[in-house]
Amino acid sequence: MDISIEKLKNYIEKLKEAKILVIGDLALDEMVYGDTERISREAPVLILQHTHTKHILGGASNAAHNVSKINDGKVSVIGIIGDDYQAEDLKNAFIDANVNCESLITDKTRKTITKTRISGSCSHSITQQIVRIDRQTNAPISLETENKIIEKATELIPDFDAIILSDYHIGTLSDKVINTVIGIANKYSKKVIVDAQKDLNKYKNAFSMTPNLPDTQKHVGFYLKNKEDFLKAGNILIKESNLDNILITCGSEGMVVIEKNNRYTHIPVFNKSKVFDVTGAGDTVTATYSLALAIGAEPVYAAIIGNIAAGIVIKQFGCATTNISEILDAMPKEISVEI
Repeated sequence: MDISIEKLKNYIEKLKEAKILVIGDLALDEMVYGDTERISREAPVLILQHTHTKHILGGASNAAHNVSKINDGKVSVIGIIGDDYQAEDLKNAFIDANVNCESLITDKTRKTITKTRISGSCSHSITQQIVRIDRQTNAPISLETENKIIEKATELIPDFDAIILSDYHIGTLSDKVINTVIGIANKYSKKVIVDAQKDLNKYKNAFSMTPNLPDTQKHVGFYLKNKEDFLKAGNILIKESNLDNILITCGSEGMVVIEKNNRYTHIPVFNKSKVFDVTGAGDTVTATYSLALAIGAEPVYAAIIGNIAAGIVIKQFGCATTNISEILDAMPKEISVEI
């Protein structure tokens, strides 16, 4: 099936019009760099001379950052921070990324989700990650915090075109939060797009979901090797949660869209060259796919836009972002998908 390039271009140009609300496990990636100096006398470990520290938005925060780069900051986040210095670092990273973070909820019993990566280099050699330190609270959120999230969501949802539920399973998205958010969104005819890795049947009555292939296979209990397998798996997920459609990302094999009408579409990767780093590419897909759905694009066109955007960010190191101009420049002159 051939895709209308003109129609696709029009959708891409309209992405900046959509307003997106991201709710989920907001995280900060703290990158600490240094030059290796010598082995410590205290223990058999390297001593690094610190050179610089970089803060990058991770987890659900990265999805919001990707949205902001495309729609010029028409994005807000709801999530939890702790009463710690990492909370201020996360706020500052949101401000730098032009993401509205006025609805952050402080919970003194929890840590601000932070992944600290310490990396070192020897003279002119490549920088190597030495250790990663994770700060997070894995316990379920308190009733008080849960109610505050619901209160913020109830207030904000009517003002947005679509809601992304970004679940890294660290506690923000409790069952009550999920069900209430989706219920309110449906009341106001707002699309909810879910990005999750497990428990894919928890998101009843959402509009769409963007699981990757391994997570999908793990959920349904069988390998997806052909069209019939994908249709069977997609229909299981659609029926379980009463979704309109599902987008399954398949890495180098592209993407598959399954719609409620039993329609299957396979979208190939348009440019497989120069793949440097797939970190954060899933967030880019979810962000652009959600923006496209929010402005009324059909799921297949929305997925194609996500595919093009992902092809841009995987050519860069770390959690990268893209924009409308780059997406338009990377758009193929002809696109054919398998149905």
